[in-house]
Amino acid sequence: MTDPTMLDVAKLAGVGVATVDRVINKRASVRPETAQRVLAAAEQLGFRRTGLIRHRIDEQQAGPRLGFILQKRSTYFYRELGLAIEQAVGSQGKAVIDYLDELTPQHIVARLQEMARKVDAIALVAADHPQVNQAIDMLAVQGTPVFALVSELSAEACAGYVGLDNRKVGRSAAWTISRLAPRPGKVGLILGSHRYLCQEQCEISFRAYLREYAPGFQVLETLTSLEDIHLAQAATLELLDRHPDLAGIYVAGGGIEGVLEALREQRPAGLVTVCHDLTDITRQALNDDLVSMVLSHPLEWLSARLVDSMSSVLRDKPARGPTQTILPFTTYTAANV
Repeated sequence: MTDPTMLDVAKLAGVGVATVDRVINKRASVRPETAQRVLAAAEQLGFRRTGLIRHRIDEQQAGPRLGFILQKRSTYFYRELGLAIEQAVGSQGKAVIDYLDELTPQHIVARLQEMARKVDAIALVAADHPQVNQAIDMLAVQGTPVFALVSELSAEACAGYVGLDNRKVGRSAAWTISRLAPRPGKVGLILGSHRYLCQEQCEISFRAYLREYAPGFQVLETLTSLEDIHLAQAATLELLDRHPDLAGIYVAGGGIEGVLEALREQRPAGLVTVCHDLTDITRQALNDDLVSMVLSHPLEWLSARLVDSMSSVLRDKPARGPTQTILPFTTYTAANV
């Protein structure tokens, strides 16, 4: 007598072979009642993979396993975001958080594929790149939805985006410098990389606002830090040396720690500096009058909405399309920290 097959289990459970395969290999979500029918049929037939089916059902009942791929752990913002995500997931499921020290597209793709084997859905912070987008599209076909977090991604199959309206962020930075600077003058702009759509949008809207409402300010050629603290410090020192009459600096990307070290070293008078995200470092910079304003992600709110969006997509996978969750940013000065 031959061992029962997936086809035998499917016939007895009244489902297709593909459904049995999905239960066993987690290729896509299966309704709990359907999974229970598959388990009952497998037990009745003595199917050799009954134990694995039972394990898959136990995993599903324990809540979704949500994966989060963030940027460098050495960056205060991402460490604090990771803590906020863990609190948001809580007892609803399991959070698997991975920090990227290497930000090349090839490395990100490899980590995405590795993470997909462990979790039901993924949220990713990454620069927009064809290789990354292709990997997201392939994972969607395999049943693992991927969300863009903080910075949007252009992958067609991206499950959604949770973050800020970066056009408003950039315009708010421009408004701040134009209002607080003692007089119009040159303005420095530092990005991590133009590959991050959030930073690209901030730059475009920052320049557009000053062009329209404060044409007396001259935005200099954009400097890139590649999200590296030491490169950001060197870029800032060069900016201050070349332009002693600088009116403002807008730091729209990573490396703020390096920018602040340069400002502490030079202590330029009357300079208006705007950066992103309130951390222990930027809070201290506000109190030390190195930074005039911080435009910040609301981390707890952001994390809660992200977890809710990921869980909803897993529950309603056949019916939902891409979702976009735009949150208001928080404005901090030395007066309200």
